[in-house]
Amino acid sequence: MTFDTKMSAYVPLSVKMSPSALVGIKSVFREQFFSRKVLKRLTELYRRGYPVTAGQAAAAAVEVGSGVTAAGFSGPLDHYGGLIRAGSLRDDERQRAVLQKLDELHKTLRGYTNRPASILSRFFSKPKPPKGCYIYGDVGTGKTMVMDMFYSHVETERKKRVHFHGFMLDVHKRIHRLKQSMPKRKAGKMAKSYDPIAPVAEEISEEACLLCFDEFQVTDIADAMILKQLFENLFLNGVVVVATSNRPPEDLYKNGLQRVNFVPFIAVLQKYCQTLRLDSGIDYRKRNRPSAGKLYFLSGEADAEATLDKMFDELAFKQNDITRPRVLNVHNRKVRLNKACGTIADCTFEELCDRPLGASDYLEISRLFDTVFIRHIPLLTLNKKTQARRLITLVDALYDHKVRVVILAERPLEDIFVHDADHSHDESHVLMDDLGLKRDEARSLSIFSGEEEKFAFQRTVSRLTEMQTEDYWLDGDRSLKTSGK
Repeated sequence: MTFDTKMSAYVPLSVKMSPSALVGIKSVFREQFFSRKVLKRLTELYRRGYPVTAGQAAAAAVEVGSGVTAAGFSGPLDHYGGLIRAGSLRDDERQRAVLQKLDELHKTLRGYTNRPASILSRFFSKPKPPKGCYIYGDVGTGKTMVMDMFYSHVETERKKRVHFHGFMLDVHKRIHRLKQSMPKRKAGKMAKSYDPIAPVAEEISEEACLLCFDEFQVTDIADAMILKQLFENLFLNGVVVVATSNRPPEDLYKNGLQRVNFVPFIAVLQKYCQTLRLDSGIDYRKRNRPSAGKLYFLSGEADAEATLDKMFDELAFKQNDITRPRVLNVHNRKVRLNKACGTIADCTFEELCDRPLGASDYLEISRLFDTVFIRHIPLLTLNKKTQARRLITLVDALYDHKVRVVILAERPLEDIFVHDADHSHDESHVLMDDLGLKRDEARSLSIFSGEEEKFAFQRTVSRLTEMQTEDYWLDGDRSLKTSGK
């Protein structure tokens, strides 16, 4: 077998690769990519009985990251072209246009640093940092993919790629730490409150000259009120920002509480980042892709619970552990999960979303488990918008860490969240009264209207659709990644 980059696949999806073909593809990848990790990944896939296609072969190459870069791709645009030639991606003119800009930024960042070259240079004006990129568009159009492609080629160790939720959690932890470290001030005219935001921005600037944010969204008033000062300081310290979002900058924190105090941040963002729209009109996550099998079950289906029990037992059998409750320690809080075995967690919606859990809890779950069962997801009306918000945050964390999911829900995926349900007696009335807001006026605010949840849930549906594909399920197998090191 010889390697032809114009072929769309080596083997049809329904045909498993023979041992002789595997030997052939090994020689091909030795010649083309020089990566032992790629070969090991493909060998593992074959031995576990999975079909191996050109797409999976290229995906295995992308997965090892540095191996692909070493093979001679000059940057993200060249990398994109290589994946198209290999048949792993289809050419999308809008993705290519965004990658053209990212490729230019990649070249500009060669040799860039926001650190002073010498003590003397501190006394002179700093070099002007290149303008970053804010990429927005509908769900599933490839925003994260193009940003990650760019990130993998930036030639500096002082770079960070984080989910925006996780970044803001870290910022608040730093603020708390700095406040706690300050000596107690006496009350009186000379007392002055300590503002830790600029020092936090300086700390972050010393750690990275490039920050890449996935899912830049603002729903929390505590985040909204500090973003302008935080990012203004980051930009002044020479940090370059690349971000993806489903919203254009002017729609961030739309209809949020005290939004008037947030609006100046938008101008700061637009000053330091060029805005790029990536809207191809296609949700690539929803394309017909090989399924990993049935992973989404309805409560009304016969033996659905028993099927999930059997799936859990089969996965747990491969773990070097017993099935037992697990207690997670998250910022000195105890979070109990009733049923887990090794890297498999069997949870209910009530456990994960009815309790007051947040992004930090879900990030810890994503770190510890590679497969999570979520049982008994109910119909999410506006009366349950708090729980819906938690589910959105949970799925974002699981998706970002390639955690696999098995779901048992009351309704089909597209119908879980109902926006126009009756909410004349919901709990938000209490909050409206506490804030002194008239109900007609308050309903336009996103915290009460459910608009933010409705918008974000489109992303959740898109992501959960991709999470049921064979490629995602294989990528989430951490035992393969461990054995491939």
